[in-house]
Amino acid sequence: MAHPKRKISKTRRDKRRTHYKASVPQIATCPTTGEAHLYHRAHWHEGKLYYRGKVLIDNTTEENLA
Repeated sequence: MAHPKRKISKTRRDKRRTHYKASVPQIATCPTTGEAHLYHRAHWHEGKLYYRGKVLIDNTTEENLA
């Protein structure tokens, strides 16, 4: 099993880790509703599930019937 011959200093360790950064999620705006959402994700708006500007699920009618 490999093990280091010398201790790696905190400075050297931190220099190596400078390239590990958190990326900012890209936000899209729905053309139909104007809602901000993540790319390639469906989002709810006023009881309807939208994806790429189209309604996938409409829960407004189910709420009125119950």
